[in-house]
Amino acid sequence: MRELRQFTAIIERENDGYVSVCPELDIASQGATVEEARINLIEALELFFETASPSEITHRLHSEVFITRLEVTVG
Repeated sequence: MRELRQFTAIIERENDGYVSVCPELDIASQGATVEEARINLIEALELFFETASPSEITHRLHSEVFITRLEVTVG
C-alpha cells in the first residue's frame, strides 16, 4: 500500500545551479533552477523508497528535524 508522506527540502544556490537536500533522510539532488532541484529531489526520494529495505529506511530516517534561524556574532 502506497502512502503520501511529507519531508523537508532545503534548497540553496551553488555556483550556477541549486542543490536540494532532504535532512530527514540525508538525500540530495541538484538542478539548474529551484524547481528543477525540487523535482529532482522528489525523484531521488521516490527511488530511495522503491529500492531501500525497510531496515535501511528505519536506520536513515530522522523523525525530528528542526529548522531555525540563528544570530551569531562574526568577526
